[in-house]
Amino acid sequence: MAEALPADARFNGQGTRHGTEVTPTKRSAAAVGDAVRANPNPKLGKVFFTLGGSNYVCSGTATRSANADVVTTAGHCLNEGPGAFATNFAFVPAYDNGSRPYGTWTAKRLLTTSGWANTGDFNVDVGFAVMNTDSSGRSLTQVTGAQDIAFNLARGLSYESFGYPAASPYNGQLLWKCADRAGDDQVGGSNDLSIRCSMTGGSSGGGWITGGRLNSVNSFGYTTQPNVMYGPYFGSTIQSVYNQAQNA
Repeated sequence: MAEALPADARFNGQGTRHGTEVTPTKRSAAAVGDAVRANPNPKLGKVFFTLGGSNYVCSGTATRSANADVVTTAGHCLNEGPGAFATNFAFVPAYDNGSRPYGTWTAKRLLTTSGWANTGDFNVDVGFAVMNTDSSGRSLTQVTGAQDIAFNLARGLSYESFGYPAASPYNGQLLWKCADRAGDDQVGGSNDLSIRCSMTGGSSGGGWITGGRLNSVNSFGYTTQPNVMYGPYFGSTIQSVYNQAQNA
């Protein structure tokens, strides 16, 4: 797992998929969008998975659900979009420089939107993992606590986004966060939300929190627009997949 690659989605200005990492430009300290260290949190964790024969890392959130077993992440952190689902999906709550204080939780089912699974539509780049219970029979959020989730909220809210960025200049070992008020996609015209954020690949799937509720995830960025992160709007389509996950 230590050699896993950071999952990342970058596009050029025309919306073409682009796999090259963007090095954040240097700015003054504490500028809006600069990621800052966050304290480890059992509701937030690092994700490990295998896709297309390679091992990757992402981020995820232990989410309040009827079955107490759901992790929310990006669709591209568990499905090729379009293509196969990941294998070896694991969630490590409060991961911190190799420490795993709440253990490693494995998935028994992975779900994503049909838009992501069939066409790789970043408007709905969200995935939900239903986790196995631990050796004592406890569900994930019985151990970690659960982050509330909300759908169909107003646009333009203020968010804190969290993740484990692993591409340079980060190393994937620590939790980071950004804070900003969300804007719209002025580059590609998607329905996604945007915030200024310097986190890189590996932070994908990390939660956007507003008013104590999970309401988007780190999804993608444009190579022509460094230090801006995009996340899908949590509408009814994503809510329906969440309902499938919490009832699985």
